[in-house]
Amino acid sequence: MFPVAGFGTRFLPATKAMPKELLPIVDKPLIQYAVEEAIAAGIDTLIFVTGRNKRAIEDHFDVNKELELALRSKGKNEQADMVRNIVPPHVECIFVRQAEQLGLGHAVLCAERAVAGDPFAVLLADDFLTDYAPGVTADLVDAFEKTGNSQLSVMPVDEAYISQYGVIIPSTDGHGVIGVVEKPRQDEAPSNLASIGRYVLTSDIFDSLRTLPAGSGGEIQLADALNLHAQDGLLEAIKLKGKRFDCGSVDGFMNASAHEYAKRLEN
Repeated sequence: MFPVAGFGTRFLPATKAMPKELLPIVDKPLIQYAVEEAIAAGIDTLIFVTGRNKRAIEDHFDVNKELELALRSKGKNEQADMVRNIVPPHVECIFVRQAEQLGLGHAVLCAERAVAGDPFAVLLADDFLTDYAPGVTADLVDAFEKTGNSQLSVMPVDEAYISQYGVIIPSTDGHGVIGVVEKPRQDEAPSNLASIGRYVLTSDIFDSLRTLPAGSGGEIQLADALNLHAQDGLLEAIKLKGKRFDCGSVDGFMNASAHEYAKRLEN
């Protein structure tokens, strides 16, 4: 599941008409990196929770026969194959509309019918993860298959920035999570391990989300539902491998682009 309904206001005016998720890291849209990570983890159904002015995301992952034919007529078969294979034939894309932006928890709730009671992964494309294959989503899926508990990816964060994240209370064995605190003050953070935008969840998370009271701005927070599951001993954490860039900010996006371009030059 890819929650992609946000306005991308920090990238205006570029995102006035184009979804932020289609801004390119070098020559590939941000959302495509997350999709490839999900597919590498063995996932074959992709659910996009979209909003107004996000039709271009659907078009990007759809077939474009006219473009393919135009490329092949000019002998550009490699580019035509690239266009055709953005999503492999065995992978299905489903698009769900989030009419109002009422928090990440609400975006997840919008996809409940599409999930249909199965365990599912949530990938936030703003968290650009690189330099590790097959990716953290594959690690989360492997961990889930061993225990059946929901999984989230975490990474150490400097104290100065800890208040910007959901922070876990780790169990004594280091794998379990006994609580999740959303954006704690620096002096109240229970650890330096912050949750980042990758999760594998069981479908009972929807029951928890439905019963949550709306928080600030009327939003429903996924972290609050995760905290309930943690208190019941149903949540575990996997530490991130590789590098992470916050592409929800212009600085993070530019740093990610520079990093990926430098890798291209090395190869």
